[in-house]
Formats: sequence, structure tokens, C-alpha cells
Amino acid sequence: MSTVFPVDVESPTCSTLQAWARVPAEPGPAQRAELLARCRDLLARENAVLVAHYYVHPDLQDLALETGGCVADSLEMARFGRDHAATTLVVSGVRFMGETAKMLSMDKRVLMPDLDATCSLDLGCPADAFAAWCDAHPDRTAVVYANTSAAVKARADWVVTSSCALDIVRHLKNRGEKILWAPDRHLGDYIRRETGADMLLWQGACIVHDEFKALELELLKTEHPEARVLVHPESPAGVIALADVVGSTSQILKAARELNAPAYIVATDKGMFHALQQQNPDKVFIEAPTAGNSATCKSCAHCPWMAMNSLQGLVHALETGAGEITLDPELAARARRSVERMLDFTAGQKRAAAAPAGLVPGIGAA
Repeated sequence: MSTVFPVDVESPTCSTLQAWARVPAEPGPAQRAELLARCRDLLARENAVLVAHYYVHPDLQDLALETGGCVADSLEMARFGRDHAATTLVVSGVRFMGETAKMLSMDKRVLMPDLDATCSLDLGCPADAFAAWCDAHPDRTAVVYANTSAAVKARADWVVTSSCALDIVRHLKNRGEKILWAPDRHLGDYIRRETGADMLLWQGACIVHDEFKALELELLKTEHPEARVLVHPESPAGVIALADVVGSTSQILKAARELNAPAYIVATDKGMFHALQQQNPDKVFIEAPTAGNSATCKSCAHCPWMAMNSLQGLVHALETGAGEITLDPELAARARRSVERMLDFTAGQKRAAAAPAGLVPGIGAA
């Protein structure tokens, strides 16, 4: 049994897109135990590895770690799958994550618990409209967020994640390049303010992060003066301005581990709280507000499409092969170039950071 409900998605190509999400019913204790046992057996039988995003159900996150998979952001999920010996990858997340995993592992079978699990940023940035925008600005470098389709990535010059976007845009600015940014306007505006880059922004938004409210967050901070505020940069500027740390999912986790505050107000999808609490059992995590006191839900920050991932869907995919991601090889090759440009850049940064003092990477003593 599933609950289906409509979702409104912003897009600059039309005022509002109508989408939907189908959230499966939570299994009872006995069914849950049976499903977990079947998943373990099927993963082993199919020579499959499960990679899960931080925003999916805790059962799927725990199962991924227990069976030798990973819980990570979208790019690390794809990178882990590429480097793993398994011949089948099961991507528990949303469709663009499955596509990214596939383009880095074209020789592997990539399955998803529900192929209809999508993303408002992906939906709000259609490939044909994005291509026309790029054609209208041929003097600009097209930089797209990972939360986009393979077709959009194929048209872009660079793909970035929230953890490396600042560094890559700074690099492009220093080379004198002007930028087309898509699709999240809040993340793009944050990067533009931080770097001073010349950026034109696509007007998309994440339906989860767009709902955080600065006024309500200020009031919550007064109730918890000891708490540090951790904010994902897909949030509105007013919310970002109140943050102690602005960062990606992995950067939020790192901040929670390394800072010594006893409590944290967190403005991102509430699926993150499972990993935050597991890694920091002695700390308190508080959901940032998405609405005021009169609202029916004070904090409703959970992606409905991430919630479509389920143990039932995982069993069905592994038993039947349903939910397989397929990509045209030529399209995948073009999309992979923009992703690998990012991977090469971030790998170069890591090598530079690890180089001994007084040495120039690739040259030797300065």
C-alpha cells in the first residue's frame, strides 16, 4: 500500500510543474525483519552492492553499511560503485543519482528501488530548455549542479557538487570565465556572493531546502543559544546568513563531528539526522523550521521522492531486475566528460593538499 500525493515544482520554463510522489507504507516489525533478510540474501546472490544517500530511510542506510556498501552524497555513491568489484549497483536515492552511477559504470547493471523517484531540481531544468539557454549565451561556461539529468550534464562544461562548487567556480573566475549556473538559484547565489564570479542563474529550487524560514530560525536560535547552526547551501540567503557552517551533506557531518558545541540546529533534509545521531550519540540535533507556529508541520524537511525508496522496492528490483537505469552510450560519454573534469579537479586539490611543504606538486622543490 502506498500513498500518492502531488508536488509543485518551480521551473523558469513555466510557472509551476505538477509532479507526484508515491510513498510506500512502513512495514510492521515482522515484515521488516523478513524484508531485511531477503535483501541481504539477494544482494549476495546478485553480486550486488547497495549505495544509499543520507536522505533515504534509515533501514536502507544501515543495510548499505552492513553489507559492504556505502552511505554518501550523490557523487561519492557513483564513485564508490565505479570502484567496487560488484557487477550490479543498487542506488537508493533519486533518478539523477542512478544516472550518474551508470555513466561512471557503463559495464555494470545499475538498479533503483523506484525509478520514479526524482528531484525538483532535475524536473525544473529540462534538457532542451537548458540547451537553448546555453546556446543564447555562447560566451559563458556552463556549470551544472549534480542534481540534473544525464542529458543536462552532457550539455554542460562542468558538473559540481555542493562540496566542490565554490572551489571550481573560483578556479573558473580566476581564469576570466563567465558562468551559466543551473539549476539551484539559492546555491548559485551563495556561490556568486562568496566568489564574486560573473554568474547568470537558472531559477530552480529544491522543494525541501527552499522551505526553511529565516525568521523562524532566528526564534529557534534564541531558544537554544548553545546550539550551532548547520545549513545546506540550497537554502535561501536569509537562512544561510544565520549559519555557523554552510556546507554539503558531508561537510555538515564533518562539522558536527569536529565542533565542540553540545547541540546543533540543522537545515537540511531530516534524513541526515540518522547519520548525525549515529556519529555523535552525545550531541543533540534539532530540525530547522520550515514553517511558523500556525502551520500543521513546524519542520517538514523531507524529500518525498527520497521517501519512495523502500525495502520492498529493493527486493523487487533485485528479484526481477526492475528499475534498471539505461543510458545511450554517446550521451553517457558526453555527460561523463563534465563529471570527470570535476573528479580530476578535486583529485588534484587532494594531491596538492597532501604535498610536503616547500614542494610544488608535479615539479618538486620550489
